[in-house]
Parts: sequence; structure tokens; C-alpha cells
Amino acid sequence: MRKKTTLDAADIRILSAVQKHGQLSKTQLAEIVNLSPTPCWERLTRLRADGFIRGFRGDIALDKVAEVLKVVVTVSLIHHRKADFDRFEAHVRTLDEITDCIATGGGMDYVMTVVVPGMAAFQALMDGLLEAEIGIDRWVVYIAARQVKSAQPNLAKLTGRTG
Repeated sequence: MRKKTTLDAADIRILSAVQKHGQLSKTQLAEIVNLSPTPCWERLTRLRADGFIRGFRGDIALDKVAEVLKVVVTVSLIHHRKADFDRFEAHVRTLDEITDCIATGGGMDYVMTVVVPGMAAFQALMDGLLEAEIGIDRWVVYIAARQVKSAQPNLAKLTGRTG
């Protein structure tokens, strides 16, 4: 079992650079975080091995690829047993159209982001969720009119490690 890794300011700078720029060469990363290349790369390798970096993704401009409809859906389940949550979550994980799903405390059980080609596809997805009998009691739909902000959190501010 691995001991818990303590992050220092240099680690936070590396994670911030990777979060902002994705994959970088050893030299590029070292320049951005102000470390020499070999120690910087060793830290990056350790951070990946310790699970701090789950992967690298491209930020695709979906509006340039296709016409899309983005919908935020809140969902409340009929019952609130662990098995009910597990069944719903397992089904949601199988659906590519649901790009984000978070479990919440309070009035609704889940908040999902759905990206589909249009309203017909959205309705088909919702019909499929209801037919799957995964315990949905009610849902509320919010059509996204435009993206105002989409960002990752500032890691230095979150951890209090700016230097």
C-alpha cells in the first residue's frame, strides 16, 4: 500500500500546468513550472503513478463539429436505498449522451449534463431512462442557451500553495 503523497508548491504548479495545457514535453513543462527538466519529469511521473492525473483530454469545440443541444437535467429517485442509487448510477455510466452526473444532497438526487444532436434525441434518451425502470420519480429539464464559463478550479487557491 502506498503512503499518502504530500503535495508541495512545485507539485501544484505541475498539476496546474497539466490541467491547463494537457500533455507537454519535458522541456515545456519544466519551463512553465520553473524547475529543471529531469526533476520536473520525475515529479510528473510520481504524480501520475499516485493517481493525481487521471488522463489527458482534448477540449473539442463541439459547435464546430456538429449542431448539439446541451441540457441540464435534475433527477429525483422514488426510493433512496443504496441499491436504488447503485442501479441508477450503473445505468447512467452506460450512456454516452450523459457527459456529467453528480449525486447531490438536498432536493434532487442527481444533476446530469446531457449532450445530444437535438430535441428528438433528448426525448429518446429520456424515454429510454424511464423504460429502463431505474427508479426515476421526477426530473426537471433546463435547456442550455449558451456557455458562460467552463473552467477547471485554480489548484493553487484550493490548496493554499501558491509558491
